Amino acid sequence: MDPHLLKELNVARTSRNAVLMLTDLNDGGSRLIRPGDVVAEDLAGPVSRAFQTGKSATVEMGGRTYFLNVHVPAARLVIIGAVHISQALAPMATMAGFDVRVIDPRSAFATAERFVGVDLVADWPADDLSRQPLDAYTGLAAVTHDPKIDDDALAAALEAGCFYVGALGSRKTHAKRVDRLLASGIDQQAVERISAPIGLDIGAASPSEIAVAILAELIAHLRTREVALP
Repeated sequence: MDPHLLKELNVARTSRNAVLMLTDLNDGGSRLIRPGDVVAEDLAGPVSRAFQTGKSATVEMGGRTYFLNVHVPAARLVIIGAVHISQALAPMATMAGFDVRVIDPRSAFATAERFVGVDLVADWPADDLSRQPLDAYTGLAAVTHDPKIDDDALAAALEAGCFYVGALGSRKTHAKRVDRLLASGIDQQAVERISAPIGLDIGAASPSEIAVAILAELIAHLRTREVALP
């Protein structure tokens, strides 16, 4: 592999940026493709699918064979609130392959005994997220039901372009949340990206059932999100 391409690839992976190495298996020529780069029309579909699924593939186009070696960051889930729903959601999401972090400044909730083996942060979301920023391969679920904790995290997730942003609460509660976020200067279109009430509508009642609904919606957003290709 071209050392220059390898260096670019490593930089992208270290920075949690998606990148795809397109190699023409007929002549060995390679190029790096990032979301938003211009590609041949017949390759746009396969490249987009590779970015969406995170799976490499071999494709044949115009009598030539290409290997699409895709590298996407590990999907993360940041849960705001160390509540009962989080206790069920964190291990479920981990089993589904997500890197999970739970943030809650309330030390009575954020205890190692309640979240065994989970990356748990007993701090205000605004402070923790300034140290470990969100990105497009991170989903955020705000489940504290406390505006003082949830709102800053939701604003940060919208600004970072997280692939999923969900918030617990009734439609009435969310309407008040929307008013607060708009008043803080967040764009209407961005606020509309929040999934609220959080989770797929499966009639969930218990914390564990709500966790299932959230995880299903999280996966759906990850696997069906649009990838910016011409």
